[in-house]
Amino acid sequence: EADLSNVVVQTFDDPSRLTPDRLAAAQKRAGAERVMVEYNGMWQIDLLYNALPEGWFICQEIMIADATTFLTFNANMRQQTVDKMTSAEVVLFNRVAPGRDVMELHKIVRAISRGAQILYEYADGRLESDQIEDPLPFDISAPIIEIADRDYAIWYRDLTEETKKYIGKTVRFKGIIARDNQLPRGVYAIGRHVMTCCVNDITYRALAVKADDAEKYNTRDWQILTAKIVFENCKLDGGKGPVLIPVSREPATAPEPEVATFY
Repeated sequence: EADLSNVVVQTFDDPSRLTPDRLAAAQKRAGAERVMVEYNGMWQIDLLYNALPEGWFICQEIMIADATTFLTFNANMRQQTVDKMTSAEVVLFNRVAPGRDVMELHKIVRAISRGAQILYEYADGRLESDQIEDPLPFDISAPIIEIADRDYAIWYRDLTEETKKYIGKTVRFKGIIARDNQLPRGVYAIGRHVMTCCVNDITYRALAVKADDAEKYNTRDWQILTAKIVFENCKLDGGKGPVLIPVSREPATAPEPEVATFY
């Protein structure tokens, strides 16, 4: 049995009570050096992040899901699944029936995060690490990486998660242009609207294109772009990031569907 003599339990039964002051006060009362949070799966994870007191930082984030009910939960509350898996370093499925095909569980995780470690805890007590390989649906060793319309979301996520392996490579894809007065002169954005979980969660995922003739392109123009990927101070949200240097461009029609998904 665990020794709980040096453990203090603090319960918050309402998300509105999660504030930096309350968490800091609870830490002070307990004299805690480490805090473990068992978080309510129906509360948005940002509520916790925004409530962390100054000096607190997250060492590890683990999502635990009951494999016997997870597929139903995901089908009915996909947004909660995405919210919890996006930042999790480990996803643990417990109560897995021996002999169960875990491919469907694997695919759900990988549609949200390629970096999370996946573990399966079986009903007989065994704990196994996921061994399923995930080949990308495009060849990153090709002279030109060809991104099919249906693969844009997967490519964009892989590019942002593993930017280094793309630097210096040439890529070709179809995207929709966006112009903004806040962008530097000679820069426009190109990307796709990506749906992560549902129609309420569609976001424009784009990259900066550096081109002397940027001003001649219009917002909502579709373009097939072949470009070299470099790492520069021209990221759309500030700082350094992947930037596209055009090799060739041609006008295009919108793909069907226009919104990119993770399949």
